[in-house]
Amino acid sequence: MTDGPLHLEVAAGVATVTIDHPPINLFDLVLYPAMSRMAEALAADNAVRVVVLRSANPEFFVAHFDVTLIQRLPTDTPPATELNAFHRMCEAFRTMPKATIAVVEGRVGGGGSELALSCDIRVAALGRAVFNQPEVALGILPGGSGTVRLSRLVGRSRALEVILGCDDIDAATAERWGWVNRALAPEDVWPFVDRLARRIAGFPPHAVAAAKAAVLRAEKEVVDDLMAEGDAFSATLGHPDTVAALAAFMDRGGQTREGELRLGDLAGELPAG
Repeated sequence: MTDGPLHLEVAAGVATVTIDHPPINLFDLVLYPAMSRMAEALAADNAVRVVVLRSANPEFFVAHFDVTLIQRLPTDTPPATELNAFHRMCEAFRTMPKATIAVVEGRVGGGGSELALSCDIRVAALGRAVFNQPEVALGILPGGSGTVRLSRLVGRSRALEVILGCDDIDAATAERWGWVNRALAPEDVWPFVDRLARRIAGFPPHAVAAAKAAVLRAEKEVVDDLMAEGDAFSATLGHPDTVAALAAFMDRGGQTREGELRLGDLAGELPAG
């Protein structure tokens, strides 16, 4: 089955979603709605026991959210009373009663990183996977769950290094920090993922759902924290330094293949104010 930039294959209870949105798998008005629809459908599909997200592009998992859309967001939104649409999409992968696995074999940043962080398990390819949260360099903050997920996964100090430093993090470092479950040689990634997905899909689904729900109960106040994150993100949008940094990002090669392949360096070149 195909929904725009997403290709879905289901076999033996394992749903593999392949992201194919050239040139860099940008979360734009094509990929983002398709991923939201896919999350909702998979969460409700009782035939699916495990969801695996991957990319058709060896260089990019999902680059990040479309900066041109961020530039058009309103700057005077009232405080949140419910999760925004992006948070709901990410939460669907975190809370659906089945295992979710993100397979990162290229670069992932911003909102793409937040999608991967929302999955239960992350597997990365050594020498190929690169992680980045570039938002602070653009005058904003990770507003799609990044501050909430990273602090819980890697701890306060490392989360702040990632979020404030806006630099590239390689797969080996990400594994050591707990950002990803496994960092494997590229040729070992899919044998591991296939075996794990098949194992989980072969277990009683009610037990998988109950076990996942029990683990999630240990994560306190996630929804409240996500809404507060969304409010903080919105509050940055109208600042003159943010407007300038977002424009500079685009002017200096943001959202081009060449610019995104050097995202950490590009973030360091943006005006500070």
